[in-house]
Amino acid sequence: MGDMKDNSIHRTAQKFAVEIQQMEEYRTLYSNVEKIAASPCVQKGDFKETLLSALRTSGVDMELRNVVFHRMRSHSNNANSTNGYPIKEPLAYLRKAQLQWEKRIHKSLNSMCAELGVPLARLRLASDRDELSDKWNELSTYDIDLSQYRPVYAPKDFLEVLLCIKSPNYRPVDGEGLWHFAQIPVRVKTLAELRSLYAEISRGEPLLGVNPHMPSASHPTLEAERTVLGEKVIGANHAPVAQEFLKRGCPKCQRGKVWAQVLGSQVRQSHVQHFNRLKQLVLQYDLLVDKLIIKDVQLTASNDDQYFVFEDILYQVMLCFSRDTDVLSVFNHSASNPVHAVLKNRTPYVENSVIFPPSGIIPFHGFTMFAMPVCYLYEDPAELYFTFRALYLRYWFQLHEVSSREQGILPLCLLFERLLQRHEPGLWAHFRLAGVQPVRVVFKWLMRAFSGHLPPEQLLYLWDAVLAYDSLEILAVLAAAILSFRKENLLQVDTLQAVEAVVADLSSIVVMPLIQVALLRENGN
Repeated sequence: MGDMKDNSIHRTAQKFAVEIQQMEEYRTLYSNVEKIAASPCVQKGDFKETLLSALRTSGVDMELRNVVFHRMRSHSNNANSTNGYPIKEPLAYLRKAQLQWEKRIHKSLNSMCAELGVPLARLRLASDRDELSDKWNELSTYDIDLSQYRPVYAPKDFLEVLLCIKSPNYRPVDGEGLWHFAQIPVRVKTLAELRSLYAEISRGEPLLGVNPHMPSASHPTLEAERTVLGEKVIGANHAPVAQEFLKRGCPKCQRGKVWAQVLGSQVRQSHVQHFNRLKQLVLQYDLLVDKLIIKDVQLTASNDDQYFVFEDILYQVMLCFSRDTDVLSVFNHSASNPVHAVLKNRTPYVENSVIFPPSGIIPFHGFTMFAMPVCYLYEDPAELYFTFRALYLRYWFQLHEVSSREQGILPLCLLFERLLQRHEPGLWAHFRLAGVQPVRVVFKWLMRAFSGHLPPEQLLYLWDAVLAYDSLEILAVLAAAILSFRKENLLQVDTLQAVEAVVADLSSIVVMPLIQVALLRENGN
């Protein structure tokens, strides 16, 4: 058994070594190791020990550890595999639903192009390019008529698709499958398993999001203690330590650096150059999705008191994201597929098609909300961009595709329903009697990871927990907890519109105490 384990570790190490050699950071790492190996501090007579010591002293050892950590995390996204090869989605009926959804999106794009008489992509006119370049840092003043453009889809459209999915093996009892997600038999965690996952929260440990001003043994307040510890964590530059640190909340002034460590999104010179190349592509090509992005920013951030000041930088980040072909790596483990468009005046064959947009991601109504909270962490557009991109590639892509994976939107909806049904049976029965589907109330929260619904400070504490526990399941826990918190008012109304009105304003919600209460509650209480 020991030999088998050693062989497995050896094979994994070999696989990682090959993958690391293909990474952008490899040349820099290899060059640094070469320089250290040739330095006087490495002795020929004791080469291994002195080299390892020099690597630790120089910080290169920690860089290598972080590279391996992020590579292992990316492999955990490939949860479904056969003989080492990733499977897009193991359940055939969900694969079919996803393909049908993609065809619908493609059709919507093509219909818009036909109605407006515009192509999916074209070279910008010189005058347009010059104007866009001149206004790059104040794109809110870029004048463009968007009255005829509409979002390709909104969360409610996607929800209707999900509610129509049924397992071919499912047999409904008394029509219950028509009312909620029981028709999709995907396993989700129990409350006991959630308590185990979110151990620090469920144990009632002091959290910044709950009691930042409470006295500490060695500092005036918990916030002061966490700030001192945070400086040490940032100085250590070790991603797993930074991730562990986030479990009890992160001080505002350190969140940007800690998140970048956890996500591996620290900006180097090569990243700045990459961001500038994306900017040039924006200036060079006019894409249909540019209008969709600009309109989405206008409909979300521009109309939000908390985010309107970030309008200009959001245009930059989102337009660059649409051109970033590195984002295509998400389709290696995503259940979805990028849209392909046929080149102009070419026959409709695969070899005559290109991925549209270059990133492969079609923005929907509210897509900008994934980037809005990150604006509070960074002033530099490049730093904002790479952390937003890392968050999307790690988490957010799962919120708008049909998938059975544990972190996908379908299992999150099912988890929300199970928690509400089991631990708020009275409220569940009330919804059932009124014919109100609870998931319709919370779906937009889940699909947008609560962005645009919670105050920024509370939302960032929630996203701290997403990164800390590397799980989106806390979104479903919070959604159920909010309905439980507003239960008294919800029991007084019996229409979907009235229910939505009761929970429309979440500005008074304090996230972490609600989640604590939800995790600590007993069945049915």
